[in-house]
Amino acid sequence: MNIQDNVFIVTGAASGLGAATADAIATAGGTVVAVDVKPGNDNRLIWKGADVADEAGSKAAVQEAVSHGRLSGLINCAGIAPSAKTAGPKGPHPLDLFAMVVRINLIGTFNMTRLAAQAMLDNVPDTEGERGVIINTASLAAFEGQIGQVAYAASKAGVVGMTINIARDLAPFGIRCCTIAPGIFETPMLRNLPSAVQESLGASVPFPTRLGRAPEYAKLAKAILENPMLNGETIRLDGALRMAPK
Repeated sequence: MNIQDNVFIVTGAASGLGAATADAIATAGGTVVAVDVKPGNDNRLIWKGADVADEAGSKAAVQEAVSHGRLSGLINCAGIAPSAKTAGPKGPHPLDLFAMVVRINLIGTFNMTRLAAQAMLDNVPDTEGERGVIINTASLAAFEGQIGQVAYAASKAGVVGMTINIARDLAPFGIRCCTIAPGIFETPMLRNLPSAVQESLGASVPFPTRLGRAPEYAKLAKAILENPMLNGETIRLDGALRMAPK
């Protein structure tokens, strides 16, 4: 998929992985509709406020993208990662918290995917026969969730689980779907931790022995967009890290 002169939606674009991805696509000549509950400050992007799990708001975001040209890609980066244990001295895991995490991380990802894919069906196939590309974001927690990550791990495992199904559903139409499962990355949430904690987390990565950087996620997203043979895969981006229980 060519990036230049095509339109892409990036969710969670105001910060972290989403911001880096939106920047990379805009730099490569793509038009980016940036979806977030709060606007960012990159004036190259077309900002659209929306909750990714809200049907009306997400439909409006997709319609906004289509109004600017050929919607050729969706990169789902929106997500939350609160912590709570299944049970313990503080009581059972709050059910509403579990539901909220699944709503945003899993249902929100699928909601945006289904709506963007439907819009992509109207595209004329490019020279590779492609109508569009969908990239979702999981996490190593999908495979090795740590203590207190049960809701987050469940939501991200769901994203991994539906990747091949989405790819197979959309293959007859020339629409690809892949998922990136990042390891420990420098994000706004991690940057709020003490520097000693950040250094300790980085030291647990075999190589490179540091936290991942958001532009490295963006580089992989860009590679997926541009390589038509990448389809139905969940790619770990983790420096060979395998997560310990805590």
